Amino acid sequence: MAVASNQTSEELAAIDAEFLIHPHGAPGPGERMIVTRGKGAKIWDSAGREYIDGTGGGLWANLVGHGREELADVARRELAELGFFCTFWEFSNPAQIQLAQRLVELAPEGIAKVNLTAGGTEGIEAALKMARLFHFESGHPEKQWILSRRSSYHGVGYGSTAATDFDWLRHGFGPQPGGFAHLTPPWPYHSELYGDQDPSDFLIAELQQTIDRIGPEKIAAFVGEPIMGVGGMLVPPDDYWPRVEAVLREHDILLILDEVVTGYGRAGHHFAAERFGLRPDIIVTAKGITSGYFPVGAVLMTERVAQGITSGDHGFPIGYTYAGHPAGAAVALANLDIIEREGLVGRAAKMGEFLATRLNTLLDVPLVGEVRSVGLMAAVEVVTDRKTRRPMGSVDAIAAEIRAAHGAIVRPSVGSALILSPPLIIEEGELDACVQAIGDVLRRTDADGTVRARS
Repeated sequence: MAVASNQTSEELAAIDAEFLIHPHGAPGPGERMIVTRGKGAKIWDSAGREYIDGTGGGLWANLVGHGREELADVARRELAELGFFCTFWEFSNPAQIQLAQRLVELAPEGIAKVNLTAGGTEGIEAALKMARLFHFESGHPEKQWILSRRSSYHGVGYGSTAATDFDWLRHGFGPQPGGFAHLTPPWPYHSELYGDQDPSDFLIAELQQTIDRIGPEKIAAFVGEPIMGVGGMLVPPDDYWPRVEAVLREHDILLILDEVVTGYGRAGHHFAAERFGLRPDIIVTAKGITSGYFPVGAVLMTERVAQGITSGDHGFPIGYTYAGHPAGAAVALANLDIIEREGLVGRAAKMGEFLATRLNTLLDVPLVGEVRSVGLMAAVEVVTDRKTRRPMGSVDAIAAEIRAAHGAIVRPSVGSALILSPPLIIEEGELDACVQAIGDVLRRTDADGTVRARS
């Protein structure tokens, strides 16, 4: 604990409360958890208590585990050698050049170029602009609309918030950018969304109807998470994405896959596009590219898109100060080396099967409506009534009790799901402990969300 090692947990919490604003929350007095150390799939707080990190650093990011000294060493060497110089105009550095080549080699067939950013929101902002710019430079400036889904999450910039569909992320910020339309999400468990129709049939018909209503000549792109994370870890039917892609191709609408969560192995593939057999025009990635050790994102695209967006007089007119940061690019390369050397993509698939088997044992718990999982990302949907599938609403108190009673950190989703997205190096015993913790707390939870004390 090299920083503030002479301060108690209470002192740190008080300073935090006085000076910091936390994203997406307003913790009250005594509600802060000060994380000081991590190793593997475990972290420790400032009071010395140990926890299993079932969330990959809280936000799906960590793939290779905490406390990897080799990643810290790579960053230190690169910072000592150069520190920082921009990558605008003609400037570059060896690390970002090598990273771009490595990413194209890893990516699905058809990907040819890379634009680096400092994170997922920046990547989505860039991708939305890319889609509109591509059509503008191709002689179709009227193709401006962006399609996305309800319950989607694509970041909190202005364009990315417009693509995102949670009202609380828009409240109070004034008019949002226009030209966005939101479709029904693929959520087969809630069959009431689709009437009497097969979910995929309903969703494809809705997509075609939306295109017809807006006009295909006005739509630039469809942006979607292959597996919807923040909205509840929603896994689409196997035929959904191939059918979506076919409709988009028919109307020259670009497919942007938001793989900020799923990229680099979490879903048991390097990219979830591979799972669904897709050839997207643009893939937005971040998080797992460095396992969260450095803020790096990468937007991958086809040669066709790349040529379109760089054909203007000033080249590609989007840049971020820290895009291609040499230390970040070097850490990304080292992180990808670890993923490859330790076979973590295959391990995510294998451990994901174990996790799915263990989670299925919770289906006898009255409040568990459904269990969903792909690779090492999983959700337990919590309902008040199995027959009506009525969602619990908030599961924040349940997640807090799982942490307090069992030292296991799971993420409460915006809806009514408990999310697991641990580092890919997690062991079976640690996964089993998380599942047992979830089961214990849910069995002590009433239908109104009240968690009873342990007997």
